[in-house]
Amino acid sequence: MRPRSGTPARGSYIGAKHPVACRGTEITDGKHLLSTTFESLGVSADLVAALAARGITEPFAIQALTVRDGLAGRDVLGKAKTGSGKTLAFGIPMLERAAAAEPRHPTGLVLVPTRELAVQVAEALDPLSKVRNMEVGAVYGGASMNTQIEMLQRGCDIVIGTPGRLIDLCERGELFLDSIQVLVLDEADRMADMGFLPQVQQILYRIPTEPQTMLFSATLDGGVNAIVKRYMHDPVHHEVNSGEVTVEQMHHRFLLVHEMDRVKVAAAIAHGHGRTLLFTQTKRAADQLERAMQREGVSVAAIHGDLRQTAREKALRDFSTGAIEALVATDVAARGLHIDGVDVVVHYDPAEDHKSYLHRSGRTARAGESGVAVTLMLWNQENTVRFLMRRLALDEPIVEVFSNNPVLADLAAWEPTA
Repeated sequence: MRPRSGTPARGSYIGAKHPVACRGTEITDGKHLLSTTFESLGVSADLVAALAARGITEPFAIQALTVRDGLAGRDVLGKAKTGSGKTLAFGIPMLERAAAAEPRHPTGLVLVPTRELAVQVAEALDPLSKVRNMEVGAVYGGASMNTQIEMLQRGCDIVIGTPGRLIDLCERGELFLDSIQVLVLDEADRMADMGFLPQVQQILYRIPTEPQTMLFSATLDGGVNAIVKRYMHDPVHHEVNSGEVTVEQMHHRFLLVHEMDRVKVAAAIAHGHGRTLLFTQTKRAADQLERAMQREGVSVAAIHGDLRQTAREKALRDFSTGAIEALVATDVAARGLHIDGVDVVVHYDPAEDHKSYLHRSGRTARAGESGVAVTLMLWNQENTVRFLMRRLALDEPIVEVFSNNPVLADLAAWEPTA
């Protein structure tokens, strides 16, 4: 893929900082626009019907902003958070514009940072692809290479993949990128955070054509901006700010707990609330917490990089459907996941910095609802937690709590005092 140059063209903006309507439509909230339909954006009738069959009749704001430009073949630069509807924002134009592909020579390519996101994107696009008699497939590490090779050999029009596995398949001569017509970089900031940008560039070097390129990211600084400047041609720039979760949208609770009682405190929180997402710093700690919570009678599962993909997918599915009440995750495993309906986020191990805190805590307080973020602090972690609070501009008391305290059953209603 030859380097491209051009200054991003400014599109319309939504949010507190840029309250500008899109193409004359009226803003209703951070997700949807009034008087905007998929038909009015130029989406073909067969895809509109397929969306309606899935209960999707009104485009989210990022879709209303970007789909028309995507259908027109423009390079699109979208700044939006996970859960804003980005998958259809790039998926619809890709399905409309990408041609049928020869085996091992896809015409559409989506780069994602994690295997979970690859699966989610593939599952979201698969029902729509069937309408066009197209095949969508996901390739990622931790799953059978042979199965993925067989899929590519049968024919896969659109490939969604993580950088490492895509490079492996290319080097084995099982995947060729010479026919790519539409390229998407999804969660580009996460790929940068995880150190994948050199691999992304390796993949871009393997694309001899100049495909339509759509890049979606929560931030556009550093390495992401370098990719934009080097590989995108006069991209139209759209941004959705109002969907971002802020400190003010959450209830924050900082609890001083004792090591021997910490698991019981976490279990009491999970029992008292609905869906509980707990974060640990390491994979080993996630496994240990899962077993300890199970001994306390909590239905829980863990996700991290050492688990088989089938186990990770089952854990996410069970958590999403309510089959289990709690999920333990490491930061890396949870990146890029879109999980609705999380009632409380528990920082079982305190976040390392304010960005990590907001990213973790942002799994709650979605869709305008107020969520709860709880940090469990041991006595020797006070300096770290107080520094974190200063960076977040949070003036909250740190309260010593034991597992038999009834306030743990409803932390949102509790008003802690020092």
